[in-house]
Parts: sequence; structure tokens; C-alpha cells
Amino acid sequence: MNGDRVEARERRDVDVITDDGVVLSVRDTGRPDAEHTVVFLHGLCLSRMCWARQDDNLAKDYGPAVRTISYDHRGHGRSGHAPMSTYRIERLAEDLAQVLEAMRVGGSVTLVGHSMGGMAALGYLGRDVGRRPIDPAGLVLVATAAGKLRHRGLGRLLGTPATGALFGMVDHTPEQMVRAILGPLCSTLRRWHHGASAATLATVAADALAAASVATAVGFLPALRDYDQYDMLATIRARTVVLSGGVDPLTPAVHGRDLVAGIPGAELVHLPTAGHMLPQESPHVVYEAIRRAIGIDSRGDLEAGARPAGLGARPAVAGVAS
Repeated sequence: MNGDRVEARERRDVDVITDDGVVLSVRDTGRPDAEHTVVFLHGLCLSRMCWARQDDNLAKDYGPAVRTISYDHRGHGRSGHAPMSTYRIERLAEDLAQVLEAMRVGGSVTLVGHSMGGMAALGYLGRDVGRRPIDPAGLVLVATAAGKLRHRGLGRLLGTPATGALFGMVDHTPEQMVRAILGPLCSTLRRWHHGASAATLATVAADALAAASVATAVGFLPALRDYDQYDMLATIRARTVVLSGGVDPLTPAVHGRDLVAGIPGAELVHLPTAGHMLPQESPHVVYEAIRRAIGIDSRGDLEAGARPAGLGARPAVAGVAS
């Protein structure tokens, strides 16, 4: 809320080496003893930079009271590549656990995940308690799903033989040829990025897609096809806000409704005219969802363990213009 708060936040770039030797590029902003830590998890073929707006807003509004951690998943951004056999949601959940341990994250924590990042968060929460370094107090799930991806929207393509064929050809086909095959699909996906300015999406999404290796883009497809965390939703105790877009072809709004129906006390924020890239299309709405999941009182300060208004026993559905 003032310049002093921004200046008080230190920013560090750290490499975390996982137990299978993959180097994860982590950005740690704020003090380790902050009252609350927000951990950002990005989507497939994106990078931690997709959370820049929300990270900056937390710095401006809460300064040293909130620490933020964002990192590039294996095979993404500045993190190291790994064998395609490790490109699984369960492995991303293990990576998250190891990042939390390596960064010595404690206290009150909120996980914020977009698309595949939200699936990684759910995968983490589905692990046995003894395999979770922390249990988050807050959870924000943005344009994501608990499963059934191959039954809805463009995800139906995951259920076709093409998914297995692409996975099998990557190791034996020149990358330029595979990129030529995937090019029309990427172009189609970009046309569904409603709401955000072309410049914003070109910077965050298109560049990240162009930089991602074919092994990364294709390697996670079987994992997304087989992913299912429906059975564990009822065990989630975090303050949860779910965001969905009405014209999202990748994770249609029905996925958000399923999440809210399954997670006790979860709140749904539905944006009727928004697509899949909500952190860029509606950054202010995503930021407000983070504030609610953290727990913000009427003065804009952190509440100690309080449930934010609107997160009652029954889900509240809000239609928000993007």
C-alpha cells in the first residue's frame, strides 16, 4: 500500500535440485519469516512469468507480510529438461513438495495454480499427509480441472490415438518436423485467448509456447489424459476459490463447477466472456481471488486463520465481467 513495503521485499533467484537431478528455477520474493507465503504454479508450456502481475500486486499491497514463491516446472522456462517418462502430474506434485522443503516454507501458505499448475496443486493435496511438507490454508484454482479432460472441450483430442502417436514419435523425429505438425494446433489455441490484449498474450503465452521444447509440449499429454483427482476433493480443507472462463476451450466451465461441488466450502468465480488465460485476461479478478484465499480483513490486512467473506458452507457462484 506504500512504497516502503515494496522496497522491503527481497527478490532471490534460486536453483532447487530435485531428487532425480532436475534443476528447477525458483524465484523467492520477500522474507522467509513472512506471515503468509503464496506459491504460484503455472500451466503447460508457460512459465512463472505468467504470474508477474499478481506477484507485483502482492508486493505493493502487503510488502514483507507476504512472501511469494514462483518456479518453472521441469521442462519449462529456465528449469532443466527431464526424461519424458517423468512428465507426470504426480511428479509435478513431488517437485512442489521438494520446492517447499528446500525453500523452508512454513506458516500460513496459499497455493495458486493455473491449468496444469492447478492439477499439480491437487496432486500434491492428494498425497498422504506424511508426504506433504505443509497443508495450505488457501487454494486458488484457475482454469483447471480435477480430471475428465479427455471428455470435454478440446481435451477430447487427448482421448484419440494421436496422443500416443505423438508421444512415441518425439524421440525419433526431428524437432522441426514435429513443430510443423503441432503448429496449426498452437495457432488454433492462440485464437481462443479472449479478453487480454494481443501484446500481453504475445509476451506471456505465445513466447512461452515458442520456447517450449516439443518433448515438453507432447510429454505431458498422456499425463493429462489419465489425470483424475476427483476422489480427493472432499478431503481439501483449504479456503478455496475456483475461477472459470465461459469461453475456455481447454478447461470448460463445467470443470470449475465440478471442483466447487467437490471441495467443501469452495467459492466459484465465473467469468462468462473469458477464455483459458485468466491470469492475463482478468489479472485483477485473479488477484482478488488470491486475497480472498489468503484471508483479508476490511482494512486490507491479513487475518489470522479467518475465512474470507463468501466462503461459507455452500458454494457461491459469481459472474464477473472480464
